[in-house]
Amino acid sequence: MTTTTLAALVPLLPFLGALGGLAVGRTAPGFVRPLAILPTLTAAVLAVLVAVRQGGGRAIDAATQLTPTGSVPIDLALHLDGFAVLVAVLVTVVATCVQLYSTAYLRDDARYPSYAALVSLFTSAMLLVVYSGDLMVLLVGWEIMGICSYFLVGHYWETPEARAASLKAFLVTKLGDVPFLIGLFALAADTGSFRITKILAAVAHGGLEHPTLIALLLLAGVAGKSAQFPLHTWLPDAMAGPTPVSALIHAATMVAAGIYFVARLLPVFAASGAALVVLAVMAAVTMIGSGLAALAQDDIKRVLAYSTIGQLGYMSGALAVGDRGAAVFHLISHGAFKAVLFLAAGVVIHAAGTNSLAAMSRMSGLARRIPDAYWTMTVALLALAAIPPFAGFFSKEAVLVAAEHTALGDRAVAPAAAGWTILIAGLLAAVLTASYAVRLWLLAFRGRGAEVPDHGKQPLAMTSVLWILAVPTIGFGLTAGMLGDWFDGHALTPSLTTAVLATGVTLVGGLVTYGAWRHTTALAARTPIGAVAAHPGAEPALVEAEAMTSHTAVYGTIADAPDPADPGRLLLGPLHRHAVTGFHLDALYTALFVRPVRAAARLVRFLDREVVDTYVNGTGAVTRLLGTAVRRAQTGNVQTYVSALLAGSLALAIAAVVFANVNAGS
Repeated sequence: MTTTTLAALVPLLPFLGALGGLAVGRTAPGFVRPLAILPTLTAAVLAVLVAVRQGGGRAIDAATQLTPTGSVPIDLALHLDGFAVLVAVLVTVVATCVQLYSTAYLRDDARYPSYAALVSLFTSAMLLVVYSGDLMVLLVGWEIMGICSYFLVGHYWETPEARAASLKAFLVTKLGDVPFLIGLFALAADTGSFRITKILAAVAHGGLEHPTLIALLLLAGVAGKSAQFPLHTWLPDAMAGPTPVSALIHAATMVAAGIYFVARLLPVFAASGAALVVLAVMAAVTMIGSGLAALAQDDIKRVLAYSTIGQLGYMSGALAVGDRGAAVFHLISHGAFKAVLFLAAGVVIHAAGTNSLAAMSRMSGLARRIPDAYWTMTVALLALAAIPPFAGFFSKEAVLVAAEHTALGDRAVAPAAAGWTILIAGLLAAVLTASYAVRLWLLAFRGRGAEVPDHGKQPLAMTSVLWILAVPTIGFGLTAGMLGDWFDGHALTPSLTTAVLATGVTLVGGLVTYGAWRHTTALAARTPIGAVAAHPGAEPALVEAEAMTSHTAVYGTIADAPDPADPGRLLLGPLHRHAVTGFHLDALYTALFVRPVRAAARLVRFLDREVVDTYVNGTGAVTRLLGTAVRRAQTGNVQTYVSALLAGSLALAIAAVVFANVNAGS
């Protein structure tokens, strides 16, 4: 079987699994779990085989015309380069782990069949984006992911939080998709094709007439899909969905799609220095702002959500300095350890009975209750903080090295201003990343207070995938020197300067946070405010749904009390109240967009009801009155009709004589 045939099966198998799951979900529920796991697992095996066959060498292309369009054709095309085959392996492996994890996490959920089918469809759509060699076909997968995220984030639709979060995610990403679509058409108009290979060839020969306009339009869609400032606000709220969905969105699909798209078409963006500077500023604000916000969050999943936004900022920063190899390297590395973090967080939530770090800080023994989640989450947090020798260290250093080379003029792809922006912001973000990672670990696993109730051993389906994903979290970075062929042919090894500098500031951030925690813990010991009642043993999805609906419902009125043991409050000081709300961006957008739109809607409703309806109702009333008058004249008496006819004829004759005399006199 040829490599292209195998590649075509990779997105097709999860799609068929989704159709099969929907078809038999009600009639044969016993087949739902096999149809969720086996097609995705088989796709993962095939994706690995495709990656081995491609070998990081020359890109493999295959295409057939999908439909004649007259001017710009649309092709069903595959483009398999080193980036595509590695990202496909990441997507399929993470999706398989998520499906396996979900069999236990949503074991008693009545909507599991539709959930599993949507996850499979989500996976298939992302794989279509990864392998597609035509932008219109890529757009199909891009939009399907948006639809799937709407349903998956709103899985607990009974709760207002889930409904609002799903709608917000859909609207914000669609807001970016409008200019994105215009940018795709403008790009095709300039280059004469939607095929990626032809577009890149045209760009190489100076075929773009409006590079800055096209790049900025495309960046709007990327900012929405990959949660970059200022369209990032939907991602923290998307934590209202089940934890496995969060892992899939944050690690391998949806948010990764925008980064991957820019990496695929980087020469288009590099054709405009202004666009790269805009991307660099956007990435810098995203990195620093998300780090500050993560340091103030109480919900463990929201901390991880803001960490995802920050790491996406690193990837965008690598693209802004023209190094797509570093960007995709960090994308794959981040996908592994972020999947571990979210799936381990699901185990933590189940064991603690709450999402709240403040509540966990008042519990003891959590690490002993869930050793698998404790150790794998510890490893993943070390990778997130870029501590050597974990994967996050090597991939983050690759971004900083690329920024350093651009800032010093060793690379001419991007302006030096973009390099300095990313280098400085990346170092500041490294301090914040270490700080919120240490804070999360201390509050979750070093709490003091009542013993955490023993809810029994966690299901094997939930704990086994943590160790599977921990393997690349530990070892993937060590392969950086051996995977150069897959990353544009250059080794992604750290330089001594950036390694020492970044590791140093990371350690400083972690140590300062640890010192602040020691101080706040001592303060909390002198001013106790009560104990936390953990949620009784229940299914993980139920615990999460109730915790999301109301913290108070899960662990009492203590949820509303500030946590004196939180080092984030001490470190942020007066900035904490702003950081906890995401610096009031949602309030700003409400004032600038939501309220005016609602006011316009009220005006339209008033005009429709009071003006348009008045005319419509008035027309009907007049017609009804005329009908009533005419009806009274219909007596059925022939003498009345003849008399009326004669009277009318006489009136017409008199009128004719009068008008004739008037005309004769004039």
